[in-house]
Amino acid sequence: MELTIRTSTGFSFHRTVLSHGWCVLLPFEFDREHWKLTRVIDLDRAKPVTVEISAGKGALKILTSRKVNDRAADKIIRDVRHMFRLDDDLKHFYQIISTEPEFAWIAEQGAGRLLRSPTVWEDLVKMICTTNCS
Repeated sequence: MELTIRTSTGFSFHRTVLSHGWCVLLPFEFDREHWKLTRVIDLDRAKPVTVEISAGKGALKILTSRKVNDRAADKIIRDVRHMFRLDDDLKHFYQIISTEPEFAWIAEQGAGRLLRSPTVWEDLVKMICTTNCS
């Protein structure tokens, strides 16, 4: 099943996926050759589903491993919007950094978003487990 989420002008799938390394930590899997991000989404009472996320023209394309009902599709879309921070308005951020010439590339390339997990709990565990690992 395919779902589509429209993205704002200037959104960069590539910059967001590679923002800080979450894409290589399970349950994410990243196929850099085909630019596809895969992970399992918890659907509460329903069986979890694997989703494959890629960039489309002005949108994110989501392929699900199986057909899902409308309620599950809404949950998947909500989780993917959250993971890619699609509801965060970065206009003010871009305005501020545009005053610094060495940071002009950030707005030009659609950088500034950090990939996150669908839940705060998963992000917290990843943060604690990856801090000071080097």
